[in-house]
Amino acid sequence: MKDDRNTAFGWILFSGVIALGASSISSMYFKADDHELPEGAQPGYFIEGEAEEGAADSGPPLANLLASGSASAGEGVFAKCVACHTINQGGANGIGPNLYGVMGTGVGQHAPGFAYSSALSGHGGEWNFENMDAWLTSPRAFANGTKMSFAGLSNPEDRANVILYMLENGGGPPLPEPVAEDAGEEEGDAVDGAGEGPGPVEGAQSGEAEASGAMSADQPVPARNSAAEN
Repeated sequence: MKDDRNTAFGWILFSGVIALGASSISSMYFKADDHELPEGAQPGYFIEGEAEEGAADSGPPLANLLASGSASAGEGVFAKCVACHTINQGGANGIGPNLYGVMGTGVGQHAPGFAYSSALSGHGGEWNFENMDAWLTSPRAFANGTKMSFAGLSNPEDRANVILYMLENGGGPPLPEPVAEDAGEEEGDAVDGAGEGPGPVEGAQSGEAEASGAMSADQPVPARNSAAEN
């Protein structure tokens, strides 16, 4: 029995030696320890990094989001804020100040007696739509050093709805006029499609018909010899 056990251990040891030797030989043959790619070789794939900041589409203008937004939807989003803020008239300050009537007031000046951070109280400006949108996007980016730990709202529609909810609770400045986003494109299409046939060739002299057609109907067509007189 003892001899059988020794024989088994011997075979196990022998197998380990063979495996170690084979691993060493294959490593040398396939250059497993060489991390450099062979000349002319390309990696099988690469992992793309995150898109650069600002590369993403900024989306509709804030004025348009406010025009199409909903204060009731903003109330639902504001549920994320109630742990620190109240928004009812006469509500008490909590970890953050009461926000009733905050729109249109000075940044860091709305709630007298509240201990605003110096980063916010010394920021300057007022809580207009642009500043509030920037603050809700990232409080720390808007006022570096603020005590507010909220990371911000990444969805622009959520931010617009919260602003509308704030306006509903205490009022504020009038909403900005929506921007006609397609006006520029329509104007460009009209210019591109104006007239029929090929346009004038660069460097070619325009004939009388082309010259008079290029002018508005309210302008007189110059006489044949007017260019020479000038």
